[in-house]
Amino acid sequence: MMAEVSASAPSTSATRCGFVALIGAPNVGKSTLVNALVGSKVTIVSRKVQTTRALIRGIVIEDNAQIILVDTPGIFSPKRRLDRAMVSTAWSGAYDADLVCVLLDAKAGVDEEADAILGKVASVDHEKILVINKIDLVPREKLLALAKTANDRLRFAGTFMISALSGDGVDDLRHTLAEMVPAGPFHYPEDQMSDAPMRHLAAEITREKIFRQLHQELPYQSTVETDSWTESKDKSIRIEQTIFVERESQRKIVLGKNGSTIKSIGAESRKEIAEIAGAPVHLFLFVKVRENWADDPDRYREMGLEFPKE
Repeated sequence: MMAEVSASAPSTSATRCGFVALIGAPNVGKSTLVNALVGSKVTIVSRKVQTTRALIRGIVIEDNAQIILVDTPGIFSPKRRLDRAMVSTAWSGAYDADLVCVLLDAKAGVDEEADAILGKVASVDHEKILVINKIDLVPREKLLALAKTANDRLRFAGTFMISALSGDGVDDLRHTLAEMVPAGPFHYPEDQMSDAPMRHLAAEITREKIFRQLHQELPYQSTVETDSWTESKDKSIRIEQTIFVERESQRKIVLGKNGSTIKSIGAESRKEIAEIAGAPVHLFLFVKVRENWADDPDRYREMGLEFPKE
Protein backbone atom coordinates (compact mmCIF):
# COMPACT_ATOMS: atom_id res chain seq x y z
CA MET A 1 0.00 0.00 0.00
CA MET A 2 1.32 3.42 -0.86
CA ALA A 3 0.16 6.97 -0.40
CA GLU A 4 0.65 9.49 -3.16
CA VAL A 5 4.20 10.82 -3.41
CA SER A 6 4.19 14.59 -3.53
CA ALA A 7 7.78 15.07 -4.66
CA SER A 8 9.83 12.93 -6.97
CA ALA A 9 12.46 13.63 -9.58
CA PRO A 10 11.53 13.31 -13.25
CA SER A 11 12.77 10.23 -15.07
CA THR A 12 15.72 10.90 -17.39
CA SER A 13 18.22 8.84 -19.31
CA ALA A 14 21.06 10.16 -17.14
CA THR A 15 22.17 8.28 -14.07
CA ARG A 16 21.05 9.16 -10.56
CA CYS A 17 22.82 8.41 -7.30
CA GLY A 18 22.28 9.34 -3.67
CA PHE A 19 22.50 8.37 -0.01
CA VAL A 20 19.31 7.35 1.78
CA ALA A 21 19.43 7.19 5.59
CA LEU A 22 17.10 4.86 7.47
CA ILE A 23 16.14 6.37 10.83
CA GLY A 24 14.03 4.75 13.53
CA ALA A 25 13.82 3.29 17.00
CA PRO A 26 15.68 0.05 17.83
CA ASN A 27 14.17 -3.13 16.38
CA VAL A 28 11.89 -1.28 13.95
CA GLY A 29 13.28 -3.30 11.04
CA LYS A 30 15.91 -1.10 9.41
CA SER A 31 18.44 -3.87 8.82
CA THR A 32 15.76 -6.21 7.46
CA LEU A 33 14.64 -3.46 5.08
CA VAL A 34 18.19 -2.87 3.83
CA ASN A 35 18.55 -6.56 3.08
CA ALA A 36 15.15 -6.65 1.34
CA LEU A 37 15.95 -3.62 -0.83
CA VAL A 38 19.37 -4.92 -1.79
CA GLY A 39 18.20 -8.50 -2.27
CA SER A 40 21.19 -9.85 -0.36
CA LYS A 41 22.34 -9.89 3.23
CA VAL A 42 24.55 -6.88 3.99
CA THR A 43 23.60 -6.09 7.59
CA ILE A 44 23.02 -8.29 10.60
CA VAL A 45 19.49 -8.91 11.81
CA SER A 46 18.90 -9.89 15.44
CA ARG A 47 16.09 -10.17 17.96
CA LYS A 48 18.24 -8.04 20.23
CA VAL A 49 17.92 -4.29 19.79
CA GLN A 50 20.84 -2.02 18.91
CA THR A 51 22.75 -4.62 16.90
CA THR A 52 23.77 -2.13 14.20
CA ARG A 53 26.66 -0.08 15.56
CA ALA A 54 28.14 1.61 12.50
CA LEU A 55 26.82 3.10 9.27
CA ILE A 56 26.79 -0.04 7.12
CA ARG A 57 25.65 0.74 3.60
CA GLY A 58 23.71 -1.42 1.22
CA ILE A 59 23.88 -0.52 -2.46
CA VAL A 60 20.88 -0.90 -4.78
CA ILE A 61 20.70 -0.54 -8.56
CA GLU A 62 17.19 0.32 -9.76
CA ASP A 63 16.76 1.33 -13.42
CA ASN A 64 19.30 4.12 -14.00
CA ALA A 65 19.75 4.93 -10.32
CA GLN A 66 22.16 3.80 -7.60
CA ILE A 67 20.69 4.01 -4.10
CA ILE A 68 23.21 3.89 -1.23
CA LEU A 69 21.40 2.88 1.95
CA VAL A 70 22.77 4.10 5.24
CA ASP A 71 21.57 1.71 7.95
CA THR A 72 21.93 3.69 11.15
CA PRO A 73 21.90 2.43 14.74
CA GLY A 74 18.47 2.55 16.34
CA ILE A 75 17.81 5.81 18.15
CA PHE A 76 17.12 5.47 21.86
CA SER A 77 17.87 7.28 25.14
CA PRO A 78 21.63 6.85 25.59
CA LYS A 79 23.02 5.88 28.98
CA ARG A 80 26.50 4.46 28.41
CA ARG A 81 29.35 5.88 26.34
CA LEU A 82 28.75 3.30 23.61
CA ASP A 83 25.06 4.26 23.54
CA ARG A 84 25.94 7.94 23.04
CA ALA A 85 28.31 7.09 20.20
CA MET A 86 25.65 5.01 18.44
CA VAL A 87 22.96 7.70 18.70
CA SER A 88 25.39 10.39 17.51
CA THR A 89 26.30 8.22 14.52
CA ALA A 90 22.63 7.68 13.67
CA TRP A 91 21.87 11.40 13.53
CA SER A 92 25.03 12.19 11.55
CA GLY A 93 23.81 9.67 8.98
CA ALA A 94 20.49 11.49 8.71
CA TYR A 95 22.02 14.95 8.30
CA ASP A 96 24.60 13.81 5.73
CA ALA A 97 22.20 11.86 3.48
CA ASP A 98 20.27 13.07 0.42
CA LEU A 99 16.98 11.54 1.61
CA VAL A 100 15.72 10.20 4.93
CA CYS A 101 13.38 7.27 5.45
CA VAL A 102 11.73 7.40 8.88
CA LEU A 103 10.65 3.91 9.92
CA LEU A 104 7.78 3.28 12.31
CA ASP A 105 6.74 -0.05 13.78
CA ALA A 106 3.08 -0.52 12.81
CA LYS A 107 2.34 -2.31 16.07
CA ALA A 108 4.14 0.16 18.35
CA GLY A 109 2.75 3.22 16.56
CA VAL A 110 3.87 6.70 17.57
CA ASP A 111 5.11 5.80 21.02
CA GLU A 112 7.45 7.92 23.14
CA GLU A 113 10.57 6.87 21.19
CA ALA A 114 8.96 7.44 17.80
CA ASP A 115 7.55 10.80 18.87
CA ALA A 116 11.01 11.99 19.95
CA ILE A 117 12.47 10.90 16.61
CA LEU A 118 9.75 12.70 14.63
CA GLY A 119 10.45 15.82 16.64
CA LYS A 120 14.17 15.82 15.95
CA VAL A 121 14.03 14.67 12.33
CA ALA A 122 11.97 17.79 11.60
CA SER A 123 15.28 19.71 11.76
CA VAL A 124 16.71 17.65 8.87
CA ASP A 125 16.43 19.69 5.66
CA HIS A 126 16.30 16.79 3.19
CA GLU A 127 13.07 15.30 1.95
CA LYS A 128 11.68 12.66 4.27
CA ILE A 129 9.70 9.51 3.50
CA LEU A 130 7.54 7.74 6.07
CA VAL A 131 7.89 3.94 6.04
CA ILE A 132 5.45 2.01 8.23
CA ASN A 133 6.88 -1.49 8.70
CA LYS A 134 5.39 -4.76 9.96
CA ILE A 135 1.98 -4.01 8.43
CA ASP A 136 1.01 -7.67 8.61
CA LEU A 137 0.70 -7.37 12.40
CA VAL A 138 -2.12 -4.81 12.59
CA PRO A 139 -5.51 -4.18 10.89
CA ARG A 140 -5.78 -1.74 7.97
CA GLU A 141 -7.78 0.80 10.01
CA LYS A 142 -4.95 1.16 12.48
CA LEU A 143 -2.42 1.57 9.67
CA LEU A 144 -4.38 4.43 8.11
CA ALA A 145 -4.76 6.14 11.49
CA LEU A 146 -1.03 5.79 12.17
CA ALA A 147 -0.14 7.24 8.76
CA LYS A 148 -2.41 10.25 9.42
CA THR A 149 -0.96 10.82 12.91
CA ALA A 150 2.62 10.77 11.62
CA ASN A 151 1.87 13.01 8.63
CA ASP A 152 0.05 15.49 10.87
CA ARG A 153 3.17 15.54 13.04
CA LEU A 154 5.67 16.01 10.20
CA ARG A 155 5.51 16.75 6.47
CA PHE A 156 6.56 13.68 4.48
CA ALA A 157 7.15 13.53 0.72
CA GLY A 158 5.52 10.11 0.65
CA THR A 159 4.16 7.34 2.86
CA PHE A 160 4.80 3.64 2.32
CA MET A 161 3.30 0.69 4.18
CA ILE A 162 5.52 -2.39 3.98
CA SER A 163 6.55 -5.67 5.48
CA ALA A 164 10.33 -5.78 5.17
CA LEU A 165 10.28 -9.42 6.26
CA SER A 166 7.89 -10.65 3.55
CA GLY A 167 8.83 -8.03 0.95
CA ASP A 168 5.31 -6.61 0.69
CA GLY A 169 5.54 -3.01 -0.57
CA VAL A 170 9.35 -3.02 -0.82
CA ASP A 171 9.44 -2.85 -4.64
CA ASP A 172 7.31 0.32 -4.67
CA LEU A 173 9.60 1.92 -2.09
CA ARG A 174 12.73 0.97 -4.05
CA HIS A 175 11.29 2.44 -7.27
CA THR A 176 10.40 5.75 -5.59
CA LEU A 177 13.82 6.07 -3.94
CA ALA A 178 15.39 5.59 -7.37
CA GLU A 179 13.31 8.47 -8.72
CA MET A 180 14.08 10.77 -5.78
CA VAL A 181 17.87 10.47 -5.46
CA PRO A 182 19.68 13.34 -7.21
CA ALA A 183 21.12 13.16 -10.71
CA GLY A 184 24.77 12.19 -10.82
CA PRO A 185 27.27 9.42 -11.58
CA PHE A 186 27.35 6.13 -9.65
CA HIS A 187 29.63 6.16 -6.61
CA TYR A 188 30.28 2.40 -6.61
CA PRO A 189 30.74 -0.37 -9.21
CA GLU A 190 27.41 -1.75 -10.41
CA ASP A 191 28.07 -5.25 -9.01
CA GLN A 192 28.94 -4.02 -5.51
CA MET A 193 26.26 -4.44 -2.82
CA SER A 194 27.99 -2.93 0.21
CA ASP A 195 30.99 -0.78 1.05
CA ALA A 196 31.57 -2.82 4.21
CA PRO A 197 34.79 -4.81 3.68
CA MET A 198 34.31 -8.57 3.73
CA ARG A 199 36.39 -8.84 6.90
CA HIS A 200 33.99 -6.49 8.67
CA LEU A 201 30.91 -8.19 7.25
CA ALA A 202 32.23 -11.59 8.36
CA ALA A 203 32.67 -10.25 11.90
CA GLU A 204 29.12 -8.88 11.83
CA ILE A 205 27.77 -12.25 10.76
CA THR A 206 29.51 -14.02 13.63
CA ARG A 207 28.24 -11.36 16.03
CA GLU A 208 24.70 -12.02 14.81
CA LYS A 209 25.06 -15.74 15.47
CA ILE A 210 26.22 -14.99 19.03
CA PHE A 211 23.14 -12.85 19.66
CA ARG A 212 20.84 -15.42 18.07
CA GLN A 213 22.10 -18.22 20.31
CA LEU A 214 22.80 -16.25 23.48
CA HIS A 215 20.30 -13.39 23.33
CA GLN A 216 19.19 -13.99 26.92
CA GLU A 217 22.48 -14.96 28.52
CA LEU A 218 24.93 -12.51 26.96
CA PRO A 219 24.67 -8.71 27.28
CA TYR A 220 25.84 -6.24 24.65
CA GLN A 221 29.35 -5.97 26.04
CA SER A 222 30.72 -8.25 23.32
CA THR A 223 32.29 -7.63 19.94
CA VAL A 224 33.92 -9.64 17.16
CA GLU A 225 37.07 -8.80 15.20
CA THR A 226 38.40 -10.55 12.10
CA ASP A 227 42.10 -11.07 12.79
CA SER A 228 43.08 -12.70 9.49
CA TRP A 229 41.56 -13.44 6.07
CA THR A 230 43.70 -15.66 3.85
CA GLU A 231 42.72 -16.94 0.42
CA SER A 232 44.37 -20.26 -0.53
CA LYS A 233 45.38 -21.53 -3.96
CA ASP A 234 42.32 -23.80 -4.00
CA LYS A 235 40.16 -20.65 -3.63
CA SER A 236 39.10 -21.53 -0.07
CA ILE A 237 39.29 -18.85 2.62
CA ARG A 238 40.82 -19.25 6.08
CA ILE A 239 39.37 -16.78 8.60
CA GLU A 240 40.45 -16.25 12.19
CA GLN A 241 38.18 -14.19 14.44
CA THR A 242 38.29 -13.19 18.09
CA ILE A 243 35.16 -12.74 20.17
CA PHE A 244 35.82 -10.24 22.95
CA VAL A 245 33.77 -10.16 26.15
CA GLU A 246 34.24 -8.14 29.33
CA ARG A 247 34.27 -10.88 31.97
CA GLU A 248 35.45 -14.45 32.38
CA SER A 249 31.90 -15.56 33.15
CA GLN A 250 30.83 -14.29 29.71
CA ARG A 251 33.69 -16.15 28.04
CA LYS A 252 32.45 -19.40 29.57
CA ILE A 253 28.93 -18.69 28.28
CA VAL A 254 30.21 -18.19 24.71
CA LEU A 255 32.31 -21.36 24.86
CA GLY A 256 29.52 -23.50 26.31
CA LYS A 257 29.89 -26.94 27.83
CA ASN A 258 32.84 -28.74 26.22
CA GLY A 259 32.94 -25.96 23.60
CA SER A 260 29.50 -26.86 22.23
CA THR A 261 28.22 -23.27 21.94
CA ILE A 262 31.26 -21.85 20.16
CA LYS A 263 31.21 -24.80 17.74
CA SER A 264 27.56 -24.15 16.90
CA ILE A 265 28.17 -20.42 16.44
CA GLY A 266 31.14 -21.16 14.20
CA ALA A 267 29.21 -23.63 12.05
CA GLU A 268 26.35 -21.19 11.40
CA SER A 269 28.68 -18.27 10.73
CA ARG A 270 30.96 -20.29 8.44
CA LYS A 271 28.02 -21.42 6.31
CA GLU A 272 26.69 -17.90 5.81
CA ILE A 273 30.10 -16.32 5.13
CA ALA A 274 30.78 -19.02 2.53
CA GLU A 275 27.47 -18.25 0.78
CA ILE A 276 28.29 -14.56 0.54
CA ALA A 277 31.96 -15.07 -0.37
CA GLY A 278 31.11 -17.75 -2.92
CA ALA A 279 33.95 -19.97 -1.70
CA PRO A 280 34.63 -22.65 0.94
CA VAL A 281 35.43 -21.11 4.33
CA HIS A 282 37.51 -22.44 7.20
CA LEU A 283 36.54 -20.39 10.26
CA PHE A 284 38.48 -20.42 13.53
CA LEU A 285 36.96 -18.63 16.54
CA PHE A 286 38.73 -17.56 19.73
CA VAL A 287 37.16 -16.04 22.84
CA LYS A 288 39.09 -13.55 24.95
CA VAL A 289 38.32 -11.31 27.90
CA ARG A 290 38.94 -7.61 27.26
CA GLU A 291 37.83 -5.68 30.32
CA ASN A 292 36.16 -2.31 29.76
CA TRP A 293 36.52 -2.51 25.99
CA ALA A 294 33.47 -0.24 25.73
CA ASP A 295 35.65 2.60 27.11
CA ASP A 296 38.53 2.05 24.64
CA PRO A 297 38.72 4.67 21.82
CA ASP A 298 40.47 2.19 19.49
CA ARG A 299 37.49 -0.17 19.62
CA TYR A 300 35.16 2.64 18.58
CA ARG A 301 37.32 3.50 15.58
CA GLU A 302 37.29 -0.17 14.53
CA MET A 303 33.46 -0.11 14.59
CA GLY A 304 33.28 3.14 12.63
CA LEU A 305 32.03 5.16 15.61
CA GLU A 306 33.30 8.43 17.02
CA PHE A 307 34.48 8.08 20.62
CA PRO A 308 32.41 10.36 22.91
CA LYS A 309 34.69 12.31 25.24
CA GLU A 310 32.09 12.63 27.98
